[in-house]
Amino acid sequence: MPGKVTRASAALLALGALAYTAWVLEVLVHTGLDPVRTYVSELAAEDQPLGAFFRATDLVAGVLILAGAVTGLLGTGRPTGTERPTRTGRLTGTGRLTGPGRPAGAGRPPEGGRSSGPRRSTSREPWALAGWIALAAFGAATVADSRLPLSCAATADPACAARESAGLVPATHTAHAVSSGLAMTAALVALVALTVAARRFDGRWPLARTGPALVAVELAATVWTLGALAAFEAGNGTWALGAGQRLQVLLVAVWLAVLAYSLAVSQEER
Repeated sequence: MPGKVTRASAALLALGALAYTAWVLEVLVHTGLDPVRTYVSELAAEDQPLGAFFRATDLVAGVLILAGAVTGLLGTGRPTGTERPTRTGRLTGTGRLTGPGRPAGAGRPPEGGRSSGPRRSTSREPWALAGWIALAAFGAATVADSRLPLSCAATADPACAARESAGLVPATHTAHAVSSGLAMTAALVALVALTVAARRFDGRWPLARTGPALVAVELAATVWTLGALAAFEAGNGTWALGAGQRLQVLLVAVWLAVLAYSLAVSQEER
């Protein structure tokens, strides 16, 4: 990845991760919502006192993550001709992570027993490409989330829950559920794809080392959240829905920070 692209993507993603964790301010300010039981999105509901603030931070987070992902995508898969050695593993213009002091693919036996000289790449690395696209989709869906707020907090307000069950709430409730589902699905794809890309091409990257553990815990938190959601909709309580979802979104933010750090380190050690 070109140096300026790497730095820009790292900065945008780091800021996006920070904005995406704005909800942790609920430990400092009174929101009136129980973090163990309620959705994170309900902090931004239209009837909540700090709703406008949390909608704004969601919008900022989505824009920053979208911009960071698009910036990363622009630097992924550019045919650059001959691949040059690098001092440390980094995403190259072909989307590959190369090891220190050698081009991607070094150390493999040449075909036909002959050295073919420096490799030339004309194709994109599929895992990196899929990961950046998914991350961009996550950012876009987060922007949509912020523009499609809930009208009230169903997990905390029985009257709101009754109206929601009767279909008497605005259509933004359904639209928000769709955009939230798309956001988390895209985030999971990005987590898996970019972690695999890091591990395939340089296992020393911070993302390559810590990414698998973050992905595993993220999947567990997602199962917890989906199970709690099903229990709530069936009228069987919340099963600590809020805690599960907060863990889920926090891990996404941590993973984004690790990705940003990995990009920054790869650029500094070039």
